[in-house]
Amino acid sequence: MTTLRPFAAACFGLLCLTLAGACNAPRPENDRAAADTLAADTLLAARPPMGWNSWDSFGVDVSEAEYKQNVDFMAERLQPLGWTYAVVDLLWYGGPDVTIHTFKQDRPEQRMDAYGRLLPAENRFPSAGAEGSFKPVADYVHGKGLKFGIHIMRGIPWQAVEQNTPILGTNYRARDIAALQDTCAWYDGMYGVDMTKPGAQEYYDSLARLYAEWGVDYVKADDMSYPYHAAEIEGLSQALRKTGRPIVLSLSPGAAPPEQADHLRAHANLWRISADFWDAWPLLRKQFDLCKTWEGKGAPGAWPDADMLPLGRLRKHGPDDYLLEAFNAEGGRLRAADVTDEDSRFTPEEQRTMMTLWSVFRSPLMYGGHLPESDSAALALITNPEVIAVNQEGRNPREVYRRGDAVVWASEGAEDGTLHVALFNLGEGAREVGATWQELGLSGMYAVRDVWARRDASAEAAQLRATLPAHGAGLYRLTRR
Repeated sequence: MTTLRPFAAACFGLLCLTLAGACNAPRPENDRAAADTLAADTLLAARPPMGWNSWDSFGVDVSEAEYKQNVDFMAERLQPLGWTYAVVDLLWYGGPDVTIHTFKQDRPEQRMDAYGRLLPAENRFPSAGAEGSFKPVADYVHGKGLKFGIHIMRGIPWQAVEQNTPILGTNYRARDIAALQDTCAWYDGMYGVDMTKPGAQEYYDSLARLYAEWGVDYVKADDMSYPYHAAEIEGLSQALRKTGRPIVLSLSPGAAPPEQADHLRAHANLWRISADFWDAWPLLRKQFDLCKTWEGKGAPGAWPDADMLPLGRLRKHGPDDYLLEAFNAEGGRLRAADVTDEDSRFTPEEQRTMMTLWSVFRSPLMYGGHLPESDSAALALITNPEVIAVNQEGRNPREVYRRGDAVVWASEGAEDGTLHVALFNLGEGAREVGATWQELGLSGMYAVRDVWARRDASAEAAQLRATLPAHGAGLYRLTRR
């Protein structure tokens, strides 16, 4: 494991000493609540970020008009509930021939400035103009009361290396820092940066300054955490901090290595715990194992990320190859046309199970569907304020037990004497799932509220049980009587 830089190590140590859950140390309830309040007031991404990302609905083909449609919808319907970030995913710098079906070609066309920094392509974002600036789009997003995010790839563009472009503010050039044998396995547009070389940190600094000038609030950095590139993670993290602008750093893809949890907490605000997640039941079932692996490893300002929520209208322009492989993993024969421009393939029960797990685990919430075409059932899942509160205000999320297909998770509520409890049935038939107060670490009598239904289920109870459909879930708030 790469040694933490002194400043980052000191910051992480302070985080461990002052913020609830950062070191998983027992503490009195009032002390922990006070630390959580401090985190909410002072930390970047003190609570799991919430927003929309263009990948699930548009892949690499999102246009400025399509992006703004989702920004408008989020500002009008979702922002009051805490949905904040609007993120443009992969290849906003791609040329006209780069589409969801062709982006894995050798050396794709990418728009770039004289210093090897990628710029938004006019064919996708006309407001970028001849200057190639995302500031007009960022200004639009900020004008709606939201925050602007972009996806980037690790490293330096292949054209920069071929042209040996200068690194801004230095005497170094692209070939001085490029690691020519270090490339992304699934995208051929970039070379890795050798952070031991002079000019390497300066290159990442130049990227961060450009993003800050544009008004970027959120950077999703891809090809960072699987395989794990500790030095470039540190370099980008340091560069973003130097700008003085609060920019959330998200790392992907997954699965990030759990043994790097300390390093991740020191240098990122969220990181993926899985490969790309899509609307296929085997992938959702696997997330339960991954969430258990990452139990107790998150903290205010640093969140294990279960990936986007593939809800609503998806794949407007078609799927990429990985998605078809995931759908056909159990012997299916789906073609690209079969999964293009369709609603989520999750059943209503599976959609609720996904949202329940993400909420109790405290994963970041990034909606993936095209919001203006999402049905009312999908929107109901992301506009229940009591469910959102479980995600945003819960503490100490943990698996209570897993017994075959019956799974129970819990997290403490923001108020003393409250507990969120999630019941899951991962089996193929209806069954009863429950937990005793002893299993939940409780005693006495509790009032039970059904969070999804937003109604009180019982004035006083001594255990929690519910009959759940196949692949179904329930979410409850217990309050001490």
